[in-house]
Amino acid sequence: MPENIKKALSEHPCFCEDAHYNFARMHLPVAPRCNIQCNYCNRKFDCCNESRPGVTSEVLTPEQALAKVKVVKKEIPQLSVIGIAGPGDPLANENTFKTLELIGKEMPELTLCVSTNGLALPDCAERLYDLNVRFVTVTMNALDPEIGAKIYDAVVFDGKRYDGMEGATILRDRQLEGIRKCVDLKMLVKINIVMIPGINDSHIPDLVKKVRDMGVYIVNILPLIPVEGTRFSNIRAPTPLERRDMMDRCELDVKMMRHCRQCRADAIGLLGQDRSAEFTHIEGCGLRDNPLNVTMDVDHDESKVAVATSDGVNVNSGFGNASEFRIYATDGGTVRFLKTVAIDRSGTVAGEDHRKHIESIIRQLEGCGTIIVEEMGPMPSKILASMGIKVIITQGDVHEAIRKSKS
Repeated sequence: MPENIKKALSEHPCFCEDAHYNFARMHLPVAPRCNIQCNYCNRKFDCCNESRPGVTSEVLTPEQALAKVKVVKKEIPQLSVIGIAGPGDPLANENTFKTLELIGKEMPELTLCVSTNGLALPDCAERLYDLNVRFVTVTMNALDPEIGAKIYDAVVFDGKRYDGMEGATILRDRQLEGIRKCVDLKMLVKINIVMIPGINDSHIPDLVKKVRDMGVYIVNILPLIPVEGTRFSNIRAPTPLERRDMMDRCELDVKMMRHCRQCRADAIGLLGQDRSAEFTHIEGCGLRDNPLNVTMDVDHDESKVAVATSDGVNVNSGFGNASEFRIYATDGGTVRFLKTVAIDRSGTVAGEDHRKHIESIIRQLEGCGTIIVEEMGPMPSKILASMGIKVIITQGDVHEAIRKSKS
């Protein structure tokens, strides 16, 4: 291993356990777009109260990111690593590469790293290397496409959406090709595996052996975090003992990362001591100084859809009798849960009071261009049609109905 890589490794808090006590990292949330839909993931672009991958309090331009790094470096001199990990997939966003270029030119002393799902990695590995990225993390949850099909709802590749085993196979093959290219380039590769009880847990040792044979440096087995609005929201997380036993079993094959904190896409500071809130929307970075003024829940290719569902799995409520609507953002390929809107059902079902009740629901769903319900009466149908809002009457899977709404 070259001496410069050894030094960078010794100061990288994610790749070196000893380093995380003394060296800080900074994640730059410049990559909102994603090219796959995982059944455990829900990206949030303006979230300040969750600590998990895929969430951030802001999305930055490359120029804003550079300005923010300069500010943080002054306040946290032990900052050694700049990472890009979302809130979407970095390699699906051109701003990732612009950001790496800017920081590499102006602050070459900082180590650059990227975390990706690996779908675009075969096409980007050499480009990352040329930008002086020497540390890459790939989240890979399955070798077997049958297992992958349970984990990934959609894969968007070359402008086309794939699902089921076809999508899982494409993703698996691209991940393996990308890992091979990075290893051939002498980049240090970390594999993140989300441990999902009853889905992929028994399969993890085989996956670890495969990536070990490919030459990855370290493996990180993460516990599932059940997140509202996802297909896996009701699947339990593995217990700490289950996860530790899995790491002990797999450590016979490859080095294990045991100090992961499952950081946000805008994490700043030492692992376990996140200081991102101190630097959110700071002056001098081209950002508004009041985070409440920022609404970045939908990117430019997405539209908002309201779904009458009581469980987040099936479309199973009518417009007038729904107790809640779930609001999603979609680009036709991937689907993101945004929030739940509770509905007061105490109103009457006839006359002027009924009209007021219907209008109240519509106001609560403001900004949604499509509404998906199990059934709808003539009054709301007429009102929504006059407003240019698309109505879809259907049953069955929520995510499938949302994607079809874009066709």
